[in-house]
Amino acid sequence: MEISNQLEEKYNQLKSYIQSLNHVAVAYSSGVDSTFLLYAAIDALGSDVIALTATSELFPKRETNEAVQYCKQLGIKQILVEAASLENPDFAANPSDRCYLCKKSIFNQFKAIAEDYGKDYVIEGSNLDDVSDYRPGLKAIEELDIKSPLRKFAFTKNEIRILSRYFNLPTFDKVSFACLASRFPYGKEITKDKLLMVEQAEDLLMHIGFTQFRVRVHDDLARIEIYPEEFDQIMNEKIRNKITQYFYTLGFHYVSLDLQGFRSGSMNEVLGEL
Repeated sequence: MEISNQLEEKYNQLKSYIQSLNHVAVAYSSGVDSTFLLYAAIDALGSDVIALTATSELFPKRETNEAVQYCKQLGIKQILVEAASLENPDFAANPSDRCYLCKKSIFNQFKAIAEDYGKDYVIEGSNLDDVSDYRPGLKAIEELDIKSPLRKFAFTKNEIRILSRYFNLPTFDKVSFACLASRFPYGKEITKDKLLMVEQAEDLLMHIGFTQFRVRVHDDLARIEIYPEEFDQIMNEKIRNKITQYFYTLGFHYVSLDLQGFRSGSMNEVLGEL
């Protein structure tokens, strides 16, 4: 496939900027954005780059496993950093700025490790589209002087996917998976057990074959978000019974389908009411 001259120039500017940072550590989660940024960093600086990956109950194990495998494939050093966000009672209480608290803690750890390995900067993969959403974690990124090259050069999600496909990255068509804490209404306590329920519930939806999904938790009710074009699939009696019975074993008492369908950040829709 071909890319436009404009997008090629934009990528070259990104590479030049990363080269100017000299020694970098990449915050890497195995998602679309961080995988593309990791590729660009290696393209710019070679094997001197290291990857920092946070591990926690907040992140699905399948994502961590993918991150580990990809770094092995690339042959670069990866450091798994245990995030202790749930040990902070302020975060566990699930306030509207929980993302700020979490990012501040994780990236403080990333900065310390980067310094230990002689890296001048930590870079992370937020993009231009993130600016339009409610992302309090970006404030923590800026306070800690973490560099955000994709935002700096105004890369959109679509452009990142186009370039990822051009460079044959495995994530060019990967769906987005936000932190599991985003499945809970603000003000409802987040616990390890609840996070595990969500992870296992979403693993089933992935296994069945749904494209993009979330399992939002409202006490003992699971609210499933999928694309409307996949409603017919979930209403198949065999699939519906499989989902409800499995969700019951996880501890949910009720299972519902959100008729609006999947939308990123749906828990933020009530922020004005808090």
